[in-house]
Amino acid sequence: MKLALFADIHSNLEAITACLDHARALGAQRYAFLGDLVGYGADPVAVLDLVEHYAADGAVVVLGNHDAAVLGRPIDGLNLNAQAAITWTQDRLGKRQRAFLDGLPLIVRDADTLFVHASAAAPERWTYITGPARAEQSMRAAAAAFTYCGHVHEQRLYYMGAAGRPMLFRPVPGTPIPTGKHRQWLAIVGSAGQPRDRNNSACYALADLERARLTFFRVPYDFRSAAQKIRAAGLPDRLAVRLERGA
Repeated sequence: MKLALFADIHSNLEAITACLDHARALGAQRYAFLGDLVGYGADPVAVLDLVEHYAADGAVVVLGNHDAAVLGRPIDGLNLNAQAAITWTQDRLGKRQRAFLDGLPLIVRDADTLFVHASAAAPERWTYITGPARAEQSMRAAAAAFTYCGHVHEQRLYYMGAAGRPMLFRPVPGTPIPTGKHRQWLAIVGSAGQPRDRNNSACYALADLERARLTFFRVPYDFRSAAQKIRAAGLPDRLAVRLERGA
């Protein structure tokens, strides 16, 4: 069984379509969408309808902070560009899309795996996992062999070391990483829709559950079209530039 993991799509239809195509070509059989389906980009309805289709077929979907903001829930820390995109998105969603978002959980637990957008330690606070200390908080709260999350917009992997403290491993795209259950793992799968590491290729990860391997990928996509849609929609130009620069 191969599990494809996507986070921080941010209404970028071109990016998530490219990632899904890539994952299917590699034999993905199960899918998880780790929050922030909307925000920033110009295709919120198309993205939500696409993810809802996968959810109907059994995909895991969790709520992100931008998703919560679109529903009108109070969210701290959103800058002016993010807030402008939230307001724009709110004006375009229909009852079906709102109902889908409103029904999403903060976490999903499946056997020895936990799916969450931010930290499993108080997921409603949207804490960024910025280093080993916060990774440890999330891993201990998750109490799972595998924790998959997003929110940080970069690809990172933590594992619990022999001393009982998490160690940071920076994955190389396309290189499988052994993820035996004798360790505890936390994977930040990166942003499909708005990478921020100066690489404009979309991010996702693929877990091969039978072989106990996790592979992070970067997928080129038509970022120019996605950026042009943002500009045509009248959204802040900075949001288009971020797609072009990957930062």
